[in-house]
Amino acid sequence: MADLDDEDVSFIKRFVLASGSLKEIASEYGVSYPTVRLRLDRLIQKIRVSDATEADPYVALIKRLAADERIDFTAAKVLIKEYRKQGKGGV
Repeated sequence: MADLDDEDVSFIKRFVLASGSLKEIASEYGVSYPTVRLRLDRLIQKIRVSDATEADPYVALIKRLAADERIDFTAAKVLIKEYRKQGKGGV
């Protein structure tokens, strides 16, 4: 949870206070149910990435970038795969 930004923590708080009702959260934010579902899915992915203990700082960085939607997950997988294939950065 320490890796989450204030906006994510606020969303979680609202979600809990709404007893997990995505419809209620959608109404509070003034967005559609699928939009809230997508946000929740991304937040879940972000938490999973944060919880995964990654000893390699490069791989951890790539996972964080993907969780923050700065790169897509497909690109992240390719980068990590190629990095590991080359002996963790060795040329």
